[in-house]
Amino acid sequence: MATPDSQHDLALRFPGVPSQVAGARSLVTAVLGRDHPLHDDCALLTSELATNAILHSRSGAGGSFTVAVRAAGDLVRVWVEDGGSDGPPCVCRADPYATGGRGLPLLEALSHRWGFTRQNGTTRVWFELLLVTVPAGWAA
Repeated sequence: MATPDSQHDLALRFPGVPSQVAGARSLVTAVLGRDHPLHDDCALLTSELATNAILHSRSGAGGSFTVAVRAAGDLVRVWVEDGGSDGPPCVCRADPYATGGRGLPLLEALSHRWGFTRQNGTTRVWFELLLVTVPAGWAA
């Protein structure tokens, strides 16, 4: 588990096939450890971004995507870079009965901050999670 005075970084490239989403989640576990308080949110959001890379970019058409995880103190930053697409990522609101379309709204809801860059034919979507502790006796 990352401690406030430690820093851990790891980046891996994955083939753009659905079975590799599990590998992206495993990368989060390798960096953070399952006991890290941000592990579950980080694994969920990484899974969503990896899935988007496969479904909505050229990564899923025989390409690859890269996932990087950095844990430094109370901050975890993840980025997923894919093979690019015709349009930028869209935080579209899904129909309540739709089976997809909730990845970026989840990212928006759970992350401290997030964004994306598009350059040289690739798209990189990143997010940060911040561990916030509440002082004992704070609840009122």
